[in-house]
Amino acid sequence: MCQTHKHVLIYFSLTWFHSTFKINYMRMKKLNSLIVLSLCLILMPCLVGNCKTDKSSRKKNHLRILTYNVHLCVGVDEITDYQRVADIINRINPDVVALQELDSATLRSNGYITLNELSERTKMYSVYGPYFEYDGGKYGIGILSKEKPINWKSIPIPGRIENRLLIVELKDYIICCTHFSGSNDAKLKSVDILNGLFKESLKPVFFAGDLNATPESDVIKNIESRWIMLNDPLVLTAPSYNPQKCIDYVFALKDDNHSFELTHNIVENEPIASDHYPVWVELIIK
Repeated sequence: MCQTHKHVLIYFSLTWFHSTFKINYMRMKKLNSLIVLSLCLILMPCLVGNCKTDKSSRKKNHLRILTYNVHLCVGVDEITDYQRVADIINRINPDVVALQELDSATLRSNGYITLNELSERTKMYSVYGPYFEYDGGKYGIGILSKEKPINWKSIPIPGRIENRLLIVELKDYIICCTHFSGSNDAKLKSVDILNGLFKESLKPVFFAGDLNATPESDVIKNIESRWIMLNDPLVLTAPSYNPQKCIDYVFALKDDNHSFELTHNIVENEPIASDHYPVWVELIIK
C-alpha cells in the first residue's frame, strides 16, 4: 500500500471514530438528561410539600390518632365531597381515625355508604357502628385503621335515640369512638358505662369522638377521672366556619401498665369540608 493510501485510510478511520464517538456521546447526554428529568418529576411532589408521609417513615412505637365529625361529608358549602374529606385524612396520615356522622345507604346520601367511600379513598380498613335506621339506610359512627382490626364490638349507650360506643382492637392498642347526644343526664350515664370498661386492659386504650360537651362540663370532668385528655381544650373545634367551643376530643386511659409521651396535639384549620375541625394527636407509646 502506498503512503498516500495509508494517509487516506487513517483519515477516514479517524473521521469515523470521531463521528461515532460524537453520536454516542450525544445519545448518552440525552439519556442522562432524561434520567434527571424523570427523577425531578418523581421527586417534585415531595419538594413542594405534597408528598404523603408513609406510615413506615414514623417509628414503630409512634401512634397518630385522628377524630373527625365529617357531617356526612357534606361541607359548609352544602356540597357532598367524599374525596375532599379523604384528602384531608390522607394529608394528616393518621394510623387510626374515629369518625362521626356517617350515613350508610340512606336516601339523603343517594345510597352511598360514607365509610366505604372514605375507606376506598384512604386505603384504610373500616369498621362501622350503626346507631339507628334512617331514611332507608342507617346512620352511625366508624373507625378507619391502617392495620387490619383484630376484633370489634358495639355497645349501646343512652342518647337522643340510641347511641353507640364502638370499640376496635388492633395489634398494639384499642381505640373507642362515639358521638354523644341527648340530655346531659344521658351523657353522664354514657360516661359511667365508658368508665366501667377496661378495668384490666393488656393494651393501651384510647377514646375519641364528638362528645357535645365543653371542657368545663360535668361530662368531661367525669371522663377525666379515668382518662387523660390529649388534645388542647383551649383550641375550639366547632362550628368550623366560626369556632365557638371545643367538643371534639382524644383521650388515653389512665393505666399504670402503659405510659406514653405526647408529641403533637393539632386542630386542623379546615373550615369547608365539614362543620367540625379535624383533631389529631401523636404520641410515643413506651
